[in-house]
Amino acid sequence: MRNLTTLALALLTTSPVYAQSAPVSSPPKSEPAATTEPAAPVAVPPASAAPAKPLKDIPVDAFAKLPFISNAEISPNGQMIAGLLAVGGEQRIAAFNLFGDRVEGINMAVPEKTQISWVRWVNDNHLLVGLSALLPVSTDDWYVSRLLAIDVKTQAITKLLWNLGGQNSADVVWMPSDGSNEIQVAAQNSIYTDSDDFWASVFKVNVANGKSKKVVFGRTGVMDWSADASGNVRAGIGYDDATQTQTLYYRATGAESFKKTDRAKLKDGEVLKVPFMFVPNTNNGFEYRDNKNGQTSIYEIDLTTGADVRTVFEPKTGDVDGVVTSFDGSKLLGVSTSANDGAVHWFDPSLAALQTSFDQSVKNGKADIISFNRDQSKMLVRVNRPDNPGSLYYFDTAVGVMSRIATINEAIGTRSLSPVKKIQYKARDGLSIEGVLTLPKGKEAKNLPFIVMPHGGPWAQDTLSYDYWAQFIASRGYAVLQPNFRGSTGYGTEFLEKGKGQMGFAMQDDVTDGVNWAVAQGIADPKRVCIVGASYGGYAAMWGVVKDPDFYRCSISIAGVSALRREVNEFGSALKGNLYRRQWQEMTPDFNAVSPILSVNKIKAPLLLIHGKKDITVNHVQSEKMFGAMKKAGKDVEFVSVPLADHHFGREADRVTLLKAMETFLAKHNPAD
Repeated sequence: MRNLTTLALALLTTSPVYAQSAPVSSPPKSEPAATTEPAAPVAVPPASAAPAKPLKDIPVDAFAKLPFISNAEISPNGQMIAGLLAVGGEQRIAAFNLFGDRVEGINMAVPEKTQISWVRWVNDNHLLVGLSALLPVSTDDWYVSRLLAIDVKTQAITKLLWNLGGQNSADVVWMPSDGSNEIQVAAQNSIYTDSDDFWASVFKVNVANGKSKKVVFGRTGVMDWSADASGNVRAGIGYDDATQTQTLYYRATGAESFKKTDRAKLKDGEVLKVPFMFVPNTNNGFEYRDNKNGQTSIYEIDLTTGADVRTVFEPKTGDVDGVVTSFDGSKLLGVSTSANDGAVHWFDPSLAALQTSFDQSVKNGKADIISFNRDQSKMLVRVNRPDNPGSLYYFDTAVGVMSRIATINEAIGTRSLSPVKKIQYKARDGLSIEGVLTLPKGKEAKNLPFIVMPHGGPWAQDTLSYDYWAQFIASRGYAVLQPNFRGSTGYGTEFLEKGKGQMGFAMQDDVTDGVNWAVAQGIADPKRVCIVGASYGGYAAMWGVVKDPDFYRCSISIAGVSALRREVNEFGSALKGNLYRRQWQEMTPDFNAVSPILSVNKIKAPLLLIHGKKDITVNHVQSEKMFGAMKKAGKDVEFVSVPLADHHFGREADRVTLLKAMETFLAKHNPAD
């Protein structure tokens, strides 16, 4: 089996392939699973028991390493892997054989302010790549999406639907499962709302030559289309931003025309019944919907009447946050839930047995089946722990052995870093809050220098998984708490909606109350507390030292939002402007009242701002202006502007810059020793 380190060196010698321009979010990814009765897998090598240097001696560069491979997918024939491979400190699209001597590799230089959204196999010979960018359109910056097809044998790139003049042309509606070359894509052909071409049509597109044919004509209001496992387009979702109303258009198998079957007024709290999957040979579909306890669950409904057919799955705790389907998309094989940190609950007995075998082989961690081949006999398994980046394994059901093909971070390997656990605490109003606590390895959990690190979003959740920021900070002697404050996802609708009207208020208090809990437990030294965060967390880091100026010793904001006067995470698209504006306005009664840039006079603690100039999610100007306001007010502020960094610091060099800046700032203003 091929060693990935050797592969990376080989890819460094291949010729780069260039995309010329580009271009929303990836299509929903369903990862098929094996149905073959498995043999028991061999045990996974445990964490290294050999004597190791103290964690503080692990260099910054080791923590900053990019995952050796991410978004890994096995090819339909089970012989190749594709994904984003770390080569020369940057991510590159790569496809390579698991066996034999042949290497297919692709190095792609991505245009200015453009990033790779996802990589998927179409068949054994072609990869499909989703690209996104923030580009000037008319008088504003818009998110733009495009598709590329890559022949893994010849490395030829084919642009798909790039001749269209619309904003988005990368909504993949259907992929074949028989090895053929034709996919279906929903795409716009105009940026002007008064044009019929503004509304997405569905095109059949050949990935080998780029030829396309329109198979469903656009209709006013409809941007999203979905197809069944056979490739028949069955439903479209219409939206009217003036009334914030969604409409479901549906047609039965073989029917010619679409009919309105459901309608929902979003501003009144109504929810449209939208199928994410169609039940073959029926008019039924599976949909996500909250149960009576407000937990995201899965139900089967009759799409012609909207009536419930059966309850497919309701989690005991948490929310359903993903599904696993068969290779051809015709069967629902499993679901993942937030309560189990993404672990899959399998419906298929053979898959459940296989998962049990993997779990028994993995000590102090978990094994996630992340990709399957066409006949479901070969798969990729990610083995990971909260205190280690993990490893990628190959499993062949005919052999019954898990073979490691890569450690995710070779500089760290399989060694155990700082211990991580979930904790619970009460907010000041009695609401129960869950958090993830990382304690510095080898130190008593008593009177420690402390970092609270609220997540981004804010509609997100920190889980019991490896976090290189938290592990790096802990390695320098700090305890790190990642609180899932009210408004976080994964805890049901009631908890989510408790965030409404509370941005800058109770949401921020939940973060502070997490520190108070740690102080009361004797874990945190109340005189040595700093707040660190990115994106929304960066906002919370700035607002924390405004709202509680005597509480924190310092603050670090990474790609943070300093001015809340616009829906920052949604700029670049006006189609749902009223909806997004309402969603953000529901989070706080007054943007200006809780914008850090308008309250710098209250800040006492030193502030470090870090922001990438190629950030297409939160504009770099947010940190620029905050820095200027702080300097003008005579405040203690530093600004690290990273020229080539994106929102996620996707280059290794940028991660090094980020971590070193954090380390230096914390050592200066909140020393661990």
